[in-house]
Amino acid sequence: MVITVPSFADARQGIRHFFGTRHDPPGPVRAAQAVVSVKQVHGTDVLVVDRPVADRQAFEGGWDALVTDQPGVLLTVRTADCVPVLIHDPVRGIVAAVHAGWRGAVAGIVSNTFDVMRRRFGSQPASLRVSIGPSVGSCCYEVDEPVLSRLRASYADWQSLVQATGPGTARLDLRGLVWGQAQSAGVREDGIHSVSLCTICHPDLFHSYRREGSVCGTMVSGIMLAPRRGASRRLRGKRRAD
Repeated sequence: MVITVPSFADARQGIRHFFGTRHDPPGPVRAAQAVVSVKQVHGTDVLVVDRPVADRQAFEGGWDALVTDQPGVLLTVRTADCVPVLIHDPVRGIVAAVHAGWRGAVAGIVSNTFDVMRRRFGSQPASLRVSIGPSVGSCCYEVDEPVLSRLRASYADWQSLVQATGPGTARLDLRGLVWGQAQSAGVREDGIHSVSLCTICHPDLFHSYRREGSVCGTMVSGIMLAPRRGASRRLRGKRRAD
């Protein structure tokens, strides 16, 4: 079982995407010519894949966002409460996948991904479609002062994202933070969509680090440009990173 969004699901757009659940791997994984998965470190570095790569090719270092213009290359991120963000530029033919936990979101992983897409491929925020996937919801995500102080220092509209629960604690709308950052970067409001499902509230659908107290599993989410017909799965290439 996977979750898709209408603005991305139109076959004429030439992309395949999914937000994963705790169930079987989705069809796009099997259809991809190459699957890219990286070590996620809650940072702001973006891996750019601008040439063919081998299936399951290893990339050294830590990355929390991936961008490509290569058809058939499935970009994947893993989450278990953090926010998966999928991005499509239908004008330039670019896709991106982002892993946004609170550290990465506050540090600017989403806006940094937009910047890399603009610098490397000429993407303009007004042309982008952004989909925000299932994650811990504000209903369940209580944070403390170390998180709140970082949020206050980096996001002017931080008060709209929190609901106080006690001295130095509040519930945080992490998906709302990502949404606001996308809008601030220039993405049109009608180009942003959010899957409003909380990973903690739905144990039948999602793994949750907070609910389970450890990493018992993760969900895989991904996006790719539709592969070209007849393209070989045995592709070689080198990485380029920004």
